[in-house]
Amino acid sequence: MITDARAVRPYTLAQTTFNSLLMKFAIIIIGDEILLGQVTDTNSGEIARALAPLGWQTGEIVTVADDADAIREAVERALARYPLVITTGGLGPTKDDITKHTLMGVFGGELVFDPSVLENVEEIFAKRGLKINELTRTQAMVPTSCRVIQNRYGTAPVMWFETADREHVLVSMPGVPFETAGMLRHGVTDEIARRFHPDITILHTTFLITGITESALAERLAEVESALDPTLHLAYLPTPGLIRLRVDGKDSDAGRIARLHAEACEAVEHTVGELIISRHDATPEQLLLDALRSRGLKLATAESCTGGNIAHRITLIAGASDVFNGSVVSYANEVKTGVLGVDPADIEQYGAVSESVVRQMAEGAAARLGADCAVATSGIAGPGGGSADKPVGTVWIAAHTPKGTVARLLHCPGNRARVIDRASTEALLLLLKSLQNV
Repeated sequence: MITDARAVRPYTLAQTTFNSLLMKFAIIIIGDEILLGQVTDTNSGEIARALAPLGWQTGEIVTVADDADAIREAVERALARYPLVITTGGLGPTKDDITKHTLMGVFGGELVFDPSVLENVEEIFAKRGLKINELTRTQAMVPTSCRVIQNRYGTAPVMWFETADREHVLVSMPGVPFETAGMLRHGVTDEIARRFHPDITILHTTFLITGITESALAERLAEVESALDPTLHLAYLPTPGLIRLRVDGKDSDAGRIARLHAEACEAVEHTVGELIISRHDATPEQLLLDALRSRGLKLATAESCTGGNIAHRITLIAGASDVFNGSVVSYANEVKTGVLGVDPADIEQYGAVSESVVRQMAEGAAARLGADCAVATSGIAGPGGGSADKPVGTVWIAAHTPKGTVARLLHCPGNRARVIDRASTEALLLLLKSLQNV
């Protein structure tokens, strides 16, 4: 039985039936910078991921300008269709941040001074060694029609509004992604769970699967999927080199859904078990660090076409220093030979993008950086530099462990960024698989 399913504790409510339509919500992203393409919206994805374990499905995502009429129209339309609406953006202290005033036009109320908000802002500024100014103090002016959730990551408070009939909720959140993500984890999702109290048990298990395409995986699981109870659902979430297969279940009968969910997970394991690299959701770099740490092994990287991206992904994880020794970005052949010890004759004979060279890169990185394991990449990320024999997207990757070195040839589709991302992921996965017998 799968034991890492994550369940949201069941809540009780007077109503005992579950209507899936009531569990859909809307996201409104506010900001001229988003519409102009100056900033990429990451908040909507963060919100959707945070609420999914609570049983919420994103009904729609709308992006609007910093314009009062546009904001109000989007808010009123969303509130008419969904019990929950979440907005981000437009809560700063400057004149172009008009969300607060616009929402008062929808929910009523007037601006009043909230000393608890000012205290929170002053605490944040003190921690950052900054002096608060009068403009920032205006963040403590909040509508009487909302309930404040203190923003522990920034100056704009999260504002919780409800319609007069208490059937619809709007949560207004800051637009800074760091603040949005932090407050979703520490306050907002808990408040939503308490407020809506669905009498339902929700279970999720995520399998990380590699070595197969999404369509091929769906074909293999067709029989499993067709036999699923209506309370269960398989979600295919592909990324370059990796598929997240999520088994979702929700029902008002906790015992029944637990049994059905476990049976579905066992069926998935039986059908595609050899392709599963993890039974909980994590990034390849997180899984690799965990595998290395459990074995007491150290890691190094040697990167050519990925330009340090693998090292970047690893060092984004707190605590990586106990496993990761360092990296050599060997973009030039002279670095491959002079630093990593690659044989110049092999570069001359086979080219820098070759199995022989990438194997030596991995082994050289491990030896010179005092590591037990290493990954290496050498390829043609494009858009130029390809040839008939080695077109753009050709990448050799290698993984070195105490038991030896393995290499693999990739043909990565897409632009330069996608080639780099795919090669980085595949290199991490190659080492992860190589560690299974170490």
